[in-house]
Amino acid sequence: MLEQLAPQWEAAREPALHERRGGDRRRGPAAGCRRRAAGAGPKPRLVLTDRLLATLVHLRLGLSHAAPAELYGVDRSTVFGAIGEVRPLPAAYGFAIPDRPGVRLCTLEDLFAYVDAEGVELRIDGTEVQVRRPRAGRPGR
Repeated sequence: MLEQLAPQWEAAREPALHERRGGDRRRGPAAGCRRRAAGAGPKPRLVLTDRLLATLVHLRLGLSHAAPAELYGVDRSTVFGAIGEVRPLPAAYGFAIPDRPGVRLCTLEDLFAYVDAEGVELRIDGTEVQVRRPRAGRPGR
């Protein structure tokens, strides 16, 4: 999965870095040039493998961002940003159908069409998840 998502992640990451830099990378030493050369700047605290694992653990187990942050020894905001960057990738990648190696379900419409065509019984988990809400009479309620 990592090998298939890595090119998509790089393709999505470069335009964001380009916008944040305000232009192309610097080609060489130039007086007054504020753009960074390749490899300059802060190093990422979590590599793509760690970002993908943190995202999958968060999505699968429903853990807060604090749990992967503690595991990797980084701040919760780092994990929050990493999950925000990586989360769209598995969704666009889709879910594999076990008996058909080339077919993937990427949308709910794909899932429902597959269920209808194959006569599969679909069960949706409607378990209620408790969410902390502001007290009555306070802003945001």
